[in-house]
Amino acid sequence: MVPQVFGIEHILYLIISTAVGAATLVLIRKYARGERERAIFLRAIALLLLVSILANRFSQVFRYEETRWYCIIPDSFCGMTSLVLALAVLFGKRDNAVLHFSWLLGLFGGISTVVYPTFVSQHHSFFYIPTISGLLHHSFAAILVIALLLLGYIDITYRKWYCVIFGFTAYLTVGAFLMSVFHLSDAFHIVEPLLSGTSLTAWVMAPMYLSAHGLIFAVIEAVRYYRKKAKTAA
Repeated sequence: MVPQVFGIEHILYLIISTAVGAATLVLIRKYARGERERAIFLRAIALLLLVSILANRFSQVFRYEETRWYCIIPDSFCGMTSLVLALAVLFGKRDNAVLHFSWLLGLFGGISTVVYPTFVSQHHSFFYIPTISGLLHHSFAAILVIALLLLGYIDITYRKWYCVIFGFTAYLTVGAFLMSVFHLSDAFHIVEPLLSGTSLTAWVMAPMYLSAHGLIFAVIEAVRYYRKKAKTAA
């Protein structure tokens, strides 16, 4: 029997991954007191994320009759975000530019895909490598972003708005490269919508993504303003 969204396998995965994620965040909050301990926790999660996204990409390389090495390059927003998030935490500095354009994609894409993973029905086994590695890298991406926010490793501010523009443009550039050079029918939803029957191509999602960032910036700056005002009044 083929696994289904909200089938028994998927529900068990949701329960277990949520419990493990929550336990991880509690442990980080409780034991990661110093800068060194926090860095170790974050890099451990980033390493798990890197391993899971590489496993997912390699499973695509050897999935077909002929070896397709170009499949090692992620062709989706979530896949590329998992890769750049992992590398940004493992090798980048705190609050680096990559984190500023990828955190929201990692958080929203990770949670939404784990909750509704349309790809779980691609094989009769739930532990088919493309399936389970896909679920894992989305889960680790969401956990990593929450941990980064929890520990203050990302200072979300409108002053870094340009990171969002450059990051999204870079994704679409990679997508255009894959489509032009390797003749993919689509990459990063440049042509085909995220959900069939909708208009959610990259060109529609781009302004939605920017608007979401703008709203988040506005809320955060408003909270900071009123906190500062209350502190001054006191």
